[in-house]
Amino acid sequence: MLKTFKLMFTMNSLQSPNFFRIATKYNMNMDSSYYASYLVLLETSELANRVQTAWQHLESCDVCPLACGVNRLGGELGVCKTGANAQVSSYFPHHGEERPISGRMGSGTIFFTRCNLRCVYCQNADISQLGFGREVDSNSLAEMMLSLQRRGCHNINFVSPSHVVPQILAAVYTAAQNGLRIPLVYNTGGYDSVEMLRLLDGVVDIYMPDMKYGDDAAARKYSGIKDYPRVNQAAVTEMYRQVGDLSLDDNGVALRGLLVRHLVMPNNLANSEIIIKFLAEEVSKDTYVNIMAQFHPAFRAGDYLELNRRMTPQEYRHVINLAAVYGLSRLDQG
Repeated sequence: MLKTFKLMFTMNSLQSPNFFRIATKYNMNMDSSYYASYLVLLETSELANRVQTAWQHLESCDVCPLACGVNRLGGELGVCKTGANAQVSSYFPHHGEERPISGRMGSGTIFFTRCNLRCVYCQNADISQLGFGREVDSNSLAEMMLSLQRRGCHNINFVSPSHVVPQILAAVYTAAQNGLRIPLVYNTGGYDSVEMLRLLDGVVDIYMPDMKYGDDAAARKYSGIKDYPRVNQAAVTEMYRQVGDLSLDDNGVALRGLLVRHLVMPNNLANSEIIIKFLAEEVSKDTYVNIMAQFHPAFRAGDYLELNRRMTPQEYRHVINLAAVYGLSRLDQG
């Protein structure tokens, strides 16, 4: 039986963590280049405090930058159509992520239903916009994490988590009490609240955001949101502040750090150079970047003439060349 998460916590004052004692208690390998930092937060009661703080944001929801203001605890639904409980479409060991994420045993991926973006070209629209999935409470979500760890996955990979940060924190709190020890990956469309990200500081090990657009007009037209470049750049800056450049173990598996995805779009609709320049000059030239070539006219992209084709090899090569010009060399192309 899982130890049950409860909303009310004892608000103990924080004490400086004795890491050796915590590592011994949780059977963590002192010689490893990775340790589960969320266990330190668990031991000091800070993780419990974070859950309670995040949960309060559901009462007048500003969990993501859309800030719908609905009372999700009272059953009201905003743009994400998600209430007090998260919805999950599937969870499994994923072998198709970037090599540092999937490794040999796979990434323990949990696909959350719904999204705070409304991309007309979404390749997973049945999940993100049509609502395929089921509602789960925090205990069920915690058991999914533990099940994926038992199956040997290198990490727990939260896909489309931006609208369910409180639910994720609650589940991590429960899972950590019951043996979760592996890194956590925050795999996001990149439209994230900096305030929520700060609650994840010391909880998430690997941030994997999209940087979709350097142009606000394109974000409004194709994803139905405002201020994407500003919000996205602020979020990525905060992510990098927390975890730094991507670090790998001896087998090339990610332990901690930032991995950015950028999907190249036809007709340079994403304005890719702005993104490449930002990463090189404002984040780090050692940023690990996946410049993605997978765009195809999925979902409703066929309604837009400029989106209704695959990108050309020349368009893709142009963005790769931009990365070289600006000094980005850690590329996971594909």
